[in-house]
Amino acid sequence: MGGLDGRVALVTGANHGIGAATAVELARLGADVAVSYLRFAERDGEDGRPAEYAQQRRQDHEEVVAEIQALGRRALAVEADLRDPATPAALFDAAEGELGLVDVLVHNASGWHKDTFGPPDEDPYGRPNDEVTAATFDAQFLVDARAGALLMAELGRRHRAAGLGWGRIVTLTSGGPGGFPGEASYGAAKAALDNYAMTASIELADLGITANVVHPPVTDTGWVTDAVRAFVAGSTDHVHVSEPGEVAEVIGWLCTDAARLLTGNLIRLR
Repeated sequence: MGGLDGRVALVTGANHGIGAATAVELARLGADVAVSYLRFAERDGEDGRPAEYAQQRRQDHEEVVAEIQALGRRALAVEADLRDPATPAALFDAAEGELGLVDVLVHNASGWHKDTFGPPDEDPYGRPNDEVTAATFDAQFLVDARAGALLMAELGRRHRAAGLGWGRIVTLTSGGPGGFPGEASYGAAKAALDNYAMTASIELADLGITANVVHPPVTDTGWVTDAVRAFVAGSTDHVHVSEPGEVAEVIGWLCTDAARLLTGNLIRLR
């Protein structure tokens, strides 16, 4: 316990998976935590998902808040559509109004949508692909890249105005400059987000803010099948199928004083 006592964290996309585990880990380390989530349609088919999906996601963020509070920390859940450019400032306003100035930003939310330059067939794991279009670009870049940049800018602006001298930024990636076949816009948006974080690590350093990127291993957030596990077992590039909590432990550590000399790094977990 400890390490983030008296700090306030904002975690986007925190109603399940790595985001949820990170929010709880930051609370375990002593932070009060604001979590953002995206509301899904409550009626079948309105957003292409069954109503049960929306109900489960709502229950998920309620459980995350309960876990944070069970650790003796304050929690706030905020509905947020990060495709809206006004959302990052609104998230900071909500967190500050309830918990205080935000010290730690973890941008985990993603507009994940598979698209490809090849034939829009299902991938080897049965997940459908779309062709690259303006719509698939927007779905990905508005949430991953633009929202990430605006969130970092908001943190820096508010820290500079308040004269604070300590802060942490952690973003999540899976893409890279080598491309991401089958998930073209996802990989490209994550590469853009990586670059924003690297720039933030330099330009916000005078505020005592570090910025790092975590590239998780294959992580079982509900999508990993036996075929995926077999792929990892036979891969020369992947090593583990991790649980969200294992990734969250690394993110949490990066947000403590123990990681004060780490900034401007892309840390790949395998």
